[in-house]
Amino acid sequence: MDIATSAGTAAACLDGQVHGARFLLALTHGAGGGIEAPDLLAARTAALRLGGVVARVLQPYRMRGARAPGDAGRQDAAWIEIAAALRDLVPGVPYLQGGRSNGARVACRTAGATAAEAVVALAFPLHPPGKPEKSRLAELRDCGVPALVVSGARDPFGIPASGDADEVVIVPGETHALRGHSGIITAAVERWLPTVLRTLSQRG
Repeated sequence: MDIATSAGTAAACLDGQVHGARFLLALTHGAGGGIEAPDLLAARTAALRLGGVVARVLQPYRMRGARAPGDAGRQDAAWIEIAAALRDLVPGVPYLQGGRSNGARVACRTAGATAAEAVVALAFPLHPPGKPEKSRLAELRDCGVPALVVSGARDPFGIPASGDADEVVIVPGETHALRGHSGIITAAVERWLPTVLRTLSQRG
């Protein structure tokens, strides 16, 4: 389905049953990637097993054919509009969001504005390769909600420490792409999400 935003049209692919859904998880891609990335699909598998609806979103700049997201403020504003549209499609359930790489940054930066209950950050890029002084750690730490981070043990964009998020899972042998070990990623999400949902239900 297409979603109109101030930055152009986005496209969302929805999986799962809206009627009776336990939650909605919106996922988006990395800077030059798409919604078929293996780690996004692994997270989708976990969410569907837990009774959620998953929306994998292709952002407006990718719909235009651009590889770079451009201005972060404009990207975030568009994501907030996307989240609102998705929540209208699956109302009355907890809303969670996430993504890989640049998409993980967007999910963290906008968690407050979208009223997300939790964030799934795949391959969160702590810094540009070889430039640890240009840290983006504050985006992750300041997201304001429980966050699961899944990173490759050989990621040149940096590897979060255990205290940088609610839970940090490091995948042996993987780089920033997280192309393999999908089972580990699915298991991490499938193990973590029920705790988040249980906390939400207890909070009422």
